[in-house]
Amino acid sequence: MQQRNNFLVGIILLIWFVISFVTNILGPLMPIIIQTYQLSLTMASFLPFSFFLAYGIMSVPAGMMIERLGEKRSMLIAFALNFCGALIFALNPQYIMALASLFVIGIGMAMLQVIINPLMRTAGGEENFAFFSVMGQLVFGMASFISPFVFSYLLKELSLPPAGNALIEGLGSLVKNGLHWTALYWLFSCIFLLMLLLLLCIRMPAVQLKEDEKAGAAAVYFELLKKRDVWLFFTGIVAYVGTEQSLANWMSEFLKRYHHVDPATGGANAVAWFWGLMTIGCLLGLMVLKLWDSRTVLKAAVLLTLVVLSVALLGSKSWSLWAFPLAGFTIAVMFSVVFSLALNSVSKHHGSFSGILCSGIFGGALIPFIVGALGDCIGLRYALMFLYITLGYLFFIAGYAKPIISNKTMTVKEFFSGK
Repeated sequence: MQQRNNFLVGIILLIWFVISFVTNILGPLMPIIIQTYQLSLTMASFLPFSFFLAYGIMSVPAGMMIERLGEKRSMLIAFALNFCGALIFALNPQYIMALASLFVIGIGMAMLQVIINPLMRTAGGEENFAFFSVMGQLVFGMASFISPFVFSYLLKELSLPPAGNALIEGLGSLVKNGLHWTALYWLFSCIFLLMLLLLLCIRMPAVQLKEDEKAGAAAVYFELLKKRDVWLFFTGIVAYVGTEQSLANWMSEFLKRYHHVDPATGGANAVAWFWGLMTIGCLLGLMVLKLWDSRTVLKAAVLLTLVVLSVALLGSKSWSLWAFPLAGFTIAVMFSVVFSLALNSVSKHHGSFSGILCSGIFGGALIPFIVGALGDCIGLRYALMFLYITLGYLFFIAGYAKPIISNKTMTVKEFFSGK
């Protein structure tokens, strides 16, 4: 048995934190970016489109590249891309540079996501992999929760006269054209540079990929893509990620347009609690999936989300302010359930199928773009009702799935007795 490397486990958890901290800041920024560059909703939707397009197209190639180059070299390349992506926008904060920046950062983040799960299994030991995977998701959720508050703090402090805070004054001196929110990209550049330097100084163990972690040959992908079920589950991932990112990216703009909520305070707070409640929902989901079949859990989650979304879109300001964050709680288990139903529905080529499913993260590009384009035509409130379709598809998947292996369940009595 390989000895556990606690230091490397800590580094991997730190990488999870960085991925989440940077990835999920776009939602609070959206209303301010729209106002800064005088964008239509369609033009604004190209921002998440650029980021998640990179995720979608890089998931499979990244796996192949990492098998050739190794984990450490690939991680250095990923953080170098992230650093360059953040820096080009920090130096030239224009709309077109924002698109390029997000695309480059998206490529780097996709590479990191592919690397860190097998690396965590090696560093933490196979017997601890499930525990550290959950720990990684908790760290991811914590970073998502914190980042909107960091955004609010920076925006507030940079708009005030200098008060002796060296970090704030340093960031303020780098900001161009009075665009205080772009200080975040200087902060991201510093974070990515520090991660690069840290990774240069540490040794990493060789990772022996298990069969279900290998990318697979091109012929395997062509074989899988001929199967109807593969496309149905791929579309399920597209539907989920699209729903999640549409809510995260558009809720602050919705609250600003319809309820006059300040994006820097109330909007950022709503986005923060959306991710915070999603983390809590994931923890509760671990228990619920021990008690009920995953298909039943998915159906219930979809129905609850439909109710909460309707309240968020049609309710008053106070109802909307709590309903949008609550949607994070109700959708929390959907991704893991759809992913596990998909993998448990095929008997082989799980690694290649995982790569195809991860490409479904492209939904984070497609669905928010559709919502934005519709928003320019019929208004953002009615445009967000497009999510009824994506949620309806997830309900269909819950009924359609016929997994070869179902999740193991127990009675309530057995659960609380610890048997």
